[in-house]
Amino acid sequence: MKLDRQRRGTRRKECGSSAGKRRNMHGMKALRLAILFFSLAAVTQAQWWTVQTSGIDTNLRSVSAVYSPDSKGMPIPIVWASGSNGVILRSLDEGKSWKRLRVQGADALDFRGIAAIDAHVAYVMSIGPGDRSRIYKTTDGGETWKIQFTGTQKETFLDAIVCDAETVCLALGDPIDGKFLLLSTEDGEHWKELPRDNMPAALPNEGAFAASNSSLCVDDREIYFGTGGDAKARVFHSSDRGRTWTAAETPIASGNASSGIFSLDCKGGRVLFVVGGDYRDVSRPFHSAAYFHSPEYLPDGDGAWQLSKQQPGGFRSGVAKVDGATAVAVGPSGEDISHDFGLTWRHTDSLNLNAVTIPGLHDGWAVGPNGTVARFLNHIQYEVYERLEPEDSGRRAADIPPETTASTRRIPSRSLE
Repeated sequence: MKLDRQRRGTRRKECGSSAGKRRNMHGMKALRLAILFFSLAAVTQAQWWTVQTSGIDTNLRSVSAVYSPDSKGMPIPIVWASGSNGVILRSLDEGKSWKRLRVQGADALDFRGIAAIDAHVAYVMSIGPGDRSRIYKTTDGGETWKIQFTGTQKETFLDAIVCDAETVCLALGDPIDGKFLLLSTEDGEHWKELPRDNMPAALPNEGAFAASNSSLCVDDREIYFGTGGDAKARVFHSSDRGRTWTAAETPIASGNASSGIFSLDCKGGRVLFVVGGDYRDVSRPFHSAAYFHSPEYLPDGDGAWQLSKQQPGGFRSGVAKVDGATAVAVGPSGEDISHDFGLTWRHTDSLNLNAVTIPGLHDGWAVGPNGTVARFLNHIQYEVYERLEPEDSGRRAADIPPETTASTRRIPSRSLE
């Protein structure tokens, strides 16, 4: 969205390759892990975020984390972040140390989107009108970057980028000729526009916010993006990878250029979260979070977007799902958590953060102004069971406690603090 853009924030699953790689790694095992239920620890006063680094002259707006095998074949999180003044950061040790990476000749660009594939491959997106909207790719850990897309029309303004795999990515841009721009690559090198014939027209002042690289979300063939800046904040949805579209109104704050949906999480497709509000009034807890519950998944699902009954503590620019019921939200005035599929939110911390990623139950990162990077501390205690494969259930029945079913075996509860 071009209205006051610089102030505003101006794969199939998200980096679904990371999820796919994790599934492949765990798929080598004969057992599948299933989280059957969890219980909350007594953490009413606990902080859920801790700052790992800060003090860099940049406003970090995007963070992406994926799992990659270490020298012993164990999956470890690789974290990339990006922001203003051409800053790109990468950590290979869970955020303990960070290396600054540079795109030659791009120190003045505002990198509002980054999509990590692994320790070596990542895409980074800059925002701005026309040729300031660009997409670069590295395949050598950020030592060199190749430009893949540059806006050729003055109306071009990119907002977000996500990747399903190393060669399959989407980027969202503000409307051109009355409809939102979606770019796609299927080979990891060449970008083309998706057809927009079946996409609903944008409202006169409608756009997407480039505040956290999360106004766009992809889940297999499902594509979602959130909008704002006009009379209604809407969620656009395609269930067939962009061939056809619908647009649904949400109760998120709207009606002016600074209000709307800033972030959404669509992973799993059964519970969707959106957050936003008015970025000019960051402490006002007014219509800043809503949810969608699939009727096939939750009894209260009615196929419509609902306003959360207990709102976050103010405007929120990033949201990410932790597990089936739990999600976290971040923003300039603090952080919140929901344990009930988005119905209610509880304030947890008071950091100034813009964007968030939660690649797994154990790990999460968020970023903000002054080069701030914070790590998520999961205080939830989970009861985890191993579900045995059919060929194993009979052979190992003697090892299964009588209170469990014949196809599960309990693992002691584990705190993820």
